[in-house]
Amino acid sequence: MKSAQPAKKSKATDVSTKTARGRAKPAEAENWDARLGFLMHDVSRLRRSVFDEFMKPMAMTRSQWWILAHLSRHDGMIQSDLANVLDIGKAALGGLIDRLEASTFIERRTDDNDRRVKRIYLTSKGTQIIAEMRTRSHDVSERILEGLDTASRNALVDMLALVKKNLLSIKGDSPAE
Repeated sequence: MKSAQPAKKSKATDVSTKTARGRAKPAEAENWDARLGFLMHDVSRLRRSVFDEFMKPMAMTRSQWWILAHLSRHDGMIQSDLANVLDIGKAALGGLIDRLEASTFIERRTDDNDRRVKRIYLTSKGTQIIAEMRTRSHDVSERILEGLDTASRNALVDMLALVKKNLLSIKGDSPAE
């Protein structure tokens, strides 16, 4: 007499499978990877596009406002460090810095300890434009988050922060690093 063996589940009908690290992941039928990736990409792209429109009256390109926004939080950065943080080539950043300096939004200053190093600082005009950018950014964010209460907004920020933390961890684990 043959013993009855339980039927094997196929991956397509499995509720979840395990990742390489033993964590449960949604079944393939749910196609989370594609949905999440496309959604995150689309939201990011659309937000940049909408913000660009809000910045047009200021005659500011995305690259320029990104540099100014970063300097508003880390004024006095070394140009090469800024290039690394923003993931921009040093030559490309140099051209953007030249244009921002010509517009008197920023200034380069020699480092006190190393004369070869240039630090980048916002000027008073740069600080003023940052204040206007923050107002416009707040207006954009309010329109983007319309319909979400404070608790939902906080939850969204917490979830995105966790996703970012996980991505940074994965990037750090990458064999290419």
